[in-house]
Amino acid sequence: QVQLVESGGGLVQAGGSLRLSCAASGRTSSSATMGWFRQAPGKEREFVAAITWSGGYTYYADSVKGRFTISIDNAKNTVYLQMNSLKPEDTAVYYCAADPSGSYVYTRAYKYDYWGQGTQVTVSS
Repeated sequence: QVQLVESGGGLVQAGGSLRLSCAASGRTSSSATMGWFRQAPGKEREFVAAITWSGGYTYYADSVKGRFTISIDNAKNTVYLQMNSLKPEDTAVYYCAADPSGSYVYTRAYKYDYWGQGTQVTVSS
C-alpha cells in the first residue's frame, strides 16, 4: 500500500503561483511513476503532469506545458507541482497519483493504483 497526501492548494489571482506537494509513504517504489491530475466541477479527471521516481523523465499536458513544473525529492518521498501563470481555467481539485509499476508514463487515470485525497486550487480572474 502507498499513502499519498497532497497539500498547498488555495485561492490565487490569475497570473499568480502555487506549489503543490504530495508526500508519499508506505511501500513506495524506486521504479514508480508519480502523476498529477485535476478535476473541475462537471468535468472528467484530466492528466496534468507525470515524473518517474528517479526524476529522469517528465511529461506534461499541453495545457500546462511551459507554466507548470513537476519535480521530486527522493529523500523526502515528496513530489511537487510548481504552478506559475495560473489561469481561471486551472481551477480544479488536484490529485496526486502513483503507479508502482513505473513501466510507462501513463496519462490515463485508471493506470494509477494509488490516489491522494485531493487539494483545491481556485484561480480568480
